[in-house]
Amino acid sequence: MRLSVDHITRYSYERPVRGLVQSHRLTPSVFQGQRVISWEVSVKGGDTAAVRGAEFTDGAGDRIQGWSIAGPLTDLSVTVRGLVETSDTAGMLKGYREVINPCAYKRETAMTAASGALSDLAEGVSDAGGALALAHGLSAAVTGAIAYHPGVTHAHTSASEALALGEGVCQDHAHALIALARLRDLPARYVSGYLFADASGTAHEAAHAWAEIHVPGFGWIGFDPANACCPDERYIRLASGFDARDAAPIRGVARGGQPGDEAMDVTVAVLSSDQ
Repeated sequence: MRLSVDHITRYSYERPVRGLVQSHRLTPSVFQGQRVISWEVSVKGGDTAAVRGAEFTDGAGDRIQGWSIAGPLTDLSVTVRGLVETSDTAGMLKGYREVINPCAYKRETAMTAASGALSDLAEGVSDAGGALALAHGLSAAVTGAIAYHPGVTHAHTSASEALALGEGVCQDHAHALIALARLRDLPARYVSGYLFADASGTAHEAAHAWAEIHVPGFGWIGFDPANACCPDERYIRLASGFDARDAAPIRGVARGGQPGDEAMDVTVAVLSSDQ
């Protein structure tokens, strides 16, 4: 499947900032399930183009790109446009190169910390069919416990808070699954990316997120509790981390002055380019 991406992130500042430095994880991963045909990231503050900085691949296999721009600035836009060819690998991350030991992803964070309710949910899933069946069962448990409902949670909502609400978005589903997997001694991590959701090309409010669980004998396998499936050819994988903060596609620091309130607007459109 060929998927085209048009992703624009706009920042506006109440008071001008003297400059900005950003770190991006906006380049699709390299593995058997996807191949980049074309991809371009551009950064502008007003009519001024940002300066592209160092680029490298970290230990988790993510491509990191630095950017900087001098001010004064009251607005900034990050534009991502590209075309990626994808295939269905049943969620398996085949042919992906990284050097971090999977056991590193047994570490919990504030967003994935265990609670009594999360522990009860995790322990209620049978492992009679082995680790792979357990992973599928944990994902299904999250799907059943947290209904998809935009607007009821926020960027800092933890897995335990989302479970208590019984509602959330893809970020909450991913955090809850990571917490459950770690409670059952399976390494798990957060994944950011894109999802082709429908044939109409309707713009999404934000990019998508899911979780990967390291299953003995299989390696990393993706699970998307928000859609009750494993990632297939509709998904584009960007980056991973311990949680949403760690895997954020864009991180930035404003230099000098007091930026005041920062507003952000994100539009993402993923279309099928198959002829």
